[in-house]
Amino acid sequence: MQSQSRGLRGLCRLLGYTSQAYYQHQSFIEKRTMQEELLLQQVVYHRRLQPRLGGRKLLIMMQPFIDTHDIRVGRDVFYELLRVNGFLIRRKRSGVRTTFSNHRFKKYADLVKGYTVSRANELWVSDITYLHLYDGFAYLSLVTDAYSRKIMGYYVSRYLTSEGCIKALQMALNNRSGQAPLIHHSDRGVQYCSLEYVKLLNDNKCTISMTQSGDPRDNAIAERVNGILKQELLARVYPDFTQAVVAVKNAIDIYNQLRPHSSVDMLTPEQAHFKTGPIHRRWKGYFKQQAREVYMDG
Repeated sequence: MQSQSRGLRGLCRLLGYTSQAYYQHQSFIEKRTMQEELLLQQVVYHRRLQPRLGGRKLLIMMQPFIDTHDIRVGRDVFYELLRVNGFLIRRKRSGVRTTFSNHRFKKYADLVKGYTVSRANELWVSDITYLHLYDGFAYLSLVTDAYSRKIMGYYVSRYLTSEGCIKALQMALNNRSGQAPLIHHSDRGVQYCSLEYVKLLNDNKCTISMTQSGDPRDNAIAERVNGILKQELLARVYPDFTQAVVAVKNAIDIYNQLRPHSSVDMLTPEQAHFKTGPIHRRWKGYFKQQAREVYMDG
């Protein structure tokens, strides 16, 4: 043991280091390794609930844990840790057509282009997305509050008819508080232009607004909500319809109550729903888009 210690001291002298510096370095490596293991355990914990949650939101959700354990880790180091251990998320894109606007029903004007919301239940956006089943598809209808990003109503249906949209809207109306003016915005699909859907909006004194083209950016908030659910919270395929329905409920509970959203200052939609006035938008491209709109208006 003494000969090993003498040999270590001799090697350190050859390299220009003290043996104390060597032991300090070893201690640092051991501490760093333990901290990385703690971080990875937390990543696994959060990914059990939100399997495809992105690295940036993971880091924010884990910040209280990081502070408690006095771990120093920046964004780049954290991303590298995720990459080395196979935890980076790869995005996939695929599509099924859910909008059919070549129909006989009345189509309404777009009232929300350039519109700025200042409170919850001022503007709702609606859309439909699909879920893969082993033997086909199911269809998820959503009604989302544009201010808080809270999903106000939803319904999973077996067929692409107006029934699912109507039931999602009815749930949203049941969850609505107060009777302040409300705009409902959607694409021009036959489901949203159907007589029954429009009657439900009119009966509840909702102003109707619709996109004027097939460009998804005209209903960008609804498309973004679809993307979050499918990329982060829902499986790529479900064995049957019943399991898909259960999974959607769990996913929306997580989305509304647990997941921080960069579009509402890293609050959950449930928290943001009780605020008023401007909310800081942290998502990528927001400030560039704002600057473009100011330039074009000027």
